[in-house]
Amino acid sequence: MSKALIPVSYQASATLVKQAKLFAELPQVLLEKMQRDFHVTTWHKGQYISAEILTKQFFVLLDGQVELKKVHPETAREATVDIFYPGDSFDVMVLLDGKPHEVIIAPLNTVRLLSIPIETMRQWIWTYPEVNNQFLPYLAQKMREHEQRATSLVLHDTSTRLSRLILKYIEKINSYNGAPDCEHKQHLVNGLNDETLARMVGSVRQVVNKQLRHWQAQGILEKKRNQLIIKDLQALEQEAHYDTQYDQAQLIK
Repeated sequence: MSKALIPVSYQASATLVKQAKLFAELPQVLLEKMQRDFHVTTWHKGQYISAEILTKQFFVLLDGQVELKKVHPETAREATVDIFYPGDSFDVMVLLDGKPHEVIIAPLNTVRLLSIPIETMRQWIWTYPEVNNQFLPYLAQKMREHEQRATSLVLHDTSTRLSRLILKYIEKINSYNGAPDCEHKQHLVNGLNDETLARMVGSVRQVVNKQLRHWQAQGILEKKRNQLIIKDLQALEQEAHYDTQYDQAQLIK
C-alpha cells in the first residue's frame, strides 16, 4: 500500500526558500515575506502521488530526485518526461497554462519539497519584477534541456545519450565525497537503476545494462547495485562526443 503524504506543520524558513534556483537571488526582505506561504512536504520512493496536485501546488525540490514519466496505455512502456534535482521547481508547464499534466510523479528516493499554492506563485510572477526576472531565465533553461533531450534521441546513439546523462547527473548532484586529490578521478551516481536510466535515455533496460557492463570492462566505471562509480571521467567525456563549443560548455567543471 502506498504511503500517504506527510506534510510538515511548520512554515519554511527564508534559508530553505533560497535553495530554489528561482528564488536564490531575491532580496532578503522579499524572501522573508514570501516564506510565510511555503510549507515543507515529504514524499517517499514507491509512493503514489496524483498528478492532480500539480494543478494546485507549485513545488521546489530540496532533497532527493523526482521523475515525471508517461506510460503507453497498450505496451506499458515508460518514458521519462523530466527529472528534477535539488533546487529545481516544478511543474512549470502547469504554472504557465493551468492545464492538467497527465504524468506519473515518481520519487526516486525519499524527497523533501517546498510547496506553495500555484495561484500564489502566478501572482508573484506578475507582482514582483524580481521574481519574474528569475523565472524567465529558469524557463529558458528548462526549454533548452527539453530541446537537447529531443534532438539527442534523434541524433545520437544510446552510448552517447547515456554518457551525457551520467555527466549531467554528476554535474547536478555533485555527490562526490571522497578524498580531495581523487575528486576528478572518481564520481558517484547513486539511486538510479538500469530501468530508470533506460527511461531517461529513451532505451530499454537490456541495452543500457549491456553498455554499462562494457564500460565496466574498459575500466571507465564500476557498477554496483543502483550505484555507478565513475573511475575515468575523461573517457566518459569522450564517449559523450561533445564536438561543439556549446556542448563543451556543458562539461563538468
